Amino acid sequence: MSRKRIRVGIGGWTYPPWRGVFYPDDLVQKRELEYASRQVTAIEINATYHRLQKPESFANWARVVPDDFVFTVKASRYVTNRKVLAEAGEPIETFCNQGLSELGDKLGPILWQFMATKKFDAEDFGAFLALLPEKQDGLRLRHAVQVRNDSFHTPEFVAMCRKAGVAIVYADSAEYPAIADMTADFTYARLENAEERYVDGYSPSRLDDWAMAAKCWAEGGAPAGLPTFGEKAETVPRDTFVFMINGFKEKAPAAAQALLARL
Repeated sequence: MSRKRIRVGIGGWTYPPWRGVFYPDDLVQKRELEYASRQVTAIEINATYHRLQKPESFANWARVVPDDFVFTVKASRYVTNRKVLAEAGEPIETFCNQGLSELGDKLGPILWQFMATKKFDAEDFGAFLALLPEKQDGLRLRHAVQVRNDSFHTPEFVAMCRKAGVAIVYADSAEYPAIADMTADFTYARLENAEERYVDGYSPSRLDDWAMAAKCWAEGGAPAGLPTFGEKAETVPRDTFVFMINGFKEKAPAAAQALLARL
């Protein structure tokens, strides 16, 4: 069966507890991205959630990673944390203009993450999706939304994301409800349940399960047992991004590497 590329990664690359665990003790800090990008196949840039970055930073990040490496970019909180999303046009433009295109073909999807208190408002959320640009400096932009309130568990939300070609993030979380509907030409999953008790953050059997799920997504299928709320998606191969993030963060690199080994 035809299958698209599966990428597995971590959130960010600067985290002091990773030193001596993931990063060698003698590795200088400025080479952490260079090292991390050769252990996983994608990294979610989280600094962009808190503040704008310089174009030179994006260009430098792109230079130090391998040719086939991809970054996903977490969108600004000044967009997603506002009360009225329909009024976010200017900050969305500012966010996309900060230098994302400097990543070139290393730019993966943009992640728009919403607070758990954000409830589904069909008119407002539909207006937000319409504001998301298709291109930046001639570079195609792909968008994913992570919603964390069960008011989004409705066919209407799934349908509007599918119409817009925007992916709904599947999050394996102990705190927030999940949506596994496929709504774009790629899949974005965030696995947030790592535990300290396991060497690789997840039990071997659970990692086996996630490897099977990733292969299923990449082949265009829907893994059994995950919650969906809309009509069945078309079965087409999809680029698949899986991030080990949150949970017991110290284990995230080991979890990503263990999943990659299974793929």
